[in-house]
Amino acid sequence: MTDTPHKPGSLTRRNLVKAGAALAWTAASRDRVLGANERVGMGFVGYGLIGKRHVVDFKERSDVDMVAMTEAHSGRRDEAATYIGGSVKTYADFRKMLENKDVDAVCVSTADHWHALITMMSCAAGKDVYVEKPLTVFVREGRWMIDVRNRYKRVVQVGTQQRSGPHYKKAREFVQSGKLGKIVAVKAGAARNILPGYGSPVNTEPPPYLDWEMLIGPAPYRPYNPNRGIYHFRWFWDYSGGQMTNLGQHSFDIAYWYLNPTAPKAVSSWGGRWVLDDVGETPDVQEAIFEFPEMVMTWSDREVSRGAPSGGLVFYGTHGSLSVNRGGWTVTPDRKVIPANTVPQFTGAHPAGGPARVEETDAPKYWTEKIEDRSGNSAEQFKLHVADFLDAIRSRNQPVSDLESGHRVVTHCHLANLSLRLGRRLEWDAEKEDVIGDPEASKMLVRPYRAPWDKELRALGVG
Repeated sequence: MTDTPHKPGSLTRRNLVKAGAALAWTAASRDRVLGANERVGMGFVGYGLIGKRHVVDFKERSDVDMVAMTEAHSGRRDEAATYIGGSVKTYADFRKMLENKDVDAVCVSTADHWHALITMMSCAAGKDVYVEKPLTVFVREGRWMIDVRNRYKRVVQVGTQQRSGPHYKKAREFVQSGKLGKIVAVKAGAARNILPGYGSPVNTEPPPYLDWEMLIGPAPYRPYNPNRGIYHFRWFWDYSGGQMTNLGQHSFDIAYWYLNPTAPKAVSSWGGRWVLDDVGETPDVQEAIFEFPEMVMTWSDREVSRGAPSGGLVFYGTHGSLSVNRGGWTVTPDRKVIPANTVPQFTGAHPAGGPARVEETDAPKYWTEKIEDRSGNSAEQFKLHVADFLDAIRSRNQPVSDLESGHRVVTHCHLANLSLRLGRRLEWDAEKEDVIGDPEASKMLVRPYRAPWDKELRALGVG
């Protein structure tokens, strides 16, 4: 069955404390820990592109009870209920779902701007959380999430599923073994051509099957526009960070997992929405440089020119390169050469006194081994990530995609977007988590939540 749909402007519920913001969950419910053989009662928030994927994967598990589904789109809510079947309960307001004592853990697959608040409120309700990436829409949210997670001693898995891929783990072992040499550069990016864009529909009244107030939640209020809703929310700063946070968090998550850098010292990014003829805001061309001690990472994204394949995520070491994607990984070794023989010659030997070539008689030798591994399986990565989350719930250990690392990676992405929007290089203090010497940029590390969600945030003791 479906609860009475939430009505715009009617955002109260029965179990409010006097402040009118925090749910009245008991200490016993917050501290409950599942036994090794207990089934995990799962509640879901969001049944979109990735949300349905998670429902499918959790439903296949014999150790999971599919307890509840929350969706602001009544059609999707009904579709989810039909697919899940059984006695699943459905909700239009996730806060009511959090009051359900049968829900042990929550899977958050909403638009990006909801990820942080729903995760924090779920932790406060005594639920463990599997939250999709990108983790946040501004930097400060990540530290809030960590503080709330720690206070309520919850398990939080970030939806960067590549960490659970066996071939990603093999490639990590190779990089960390030193066989690739010293890593001096990492390149990541994405490219496609979606010209002319997603169109420019006019603002209108929201359809009757969509709770627009609930969908935009803590983000600034805007009139309903089809492109601000289903899927295309990604191209608006209110709800996301474009491809930098959408795909960038996946790529840079692997880079951070392999190399464990603290944070970039400085970030520079250029680009804009220069070509696409639609109502979107995030860049259709973006380049970014992340400066680390003795290493540089770069991002290159094009929404309007696919061109030649770029190789995905590539690690460049002094012994060769390693490229990795969801299908597998490849090591391209560098040949050992005599440096003098790399100097070009245009008219035979150099004039007197110039570098002379050295005759090489031995067979070519290489700094490392050549590897071609195509064992990757995207569907398997999703399932293994779910398994890792459920194992962590029972062990009370943090999962492979832990919250602290997720915060570090998405901060990396946010800094690039801030640099692009401000039009200047930003220097970063990783310990203080603040931009150095740039008050305007520092102010953009946080943004206010819209009422009444600002009260929910304050009730959590953060913000």
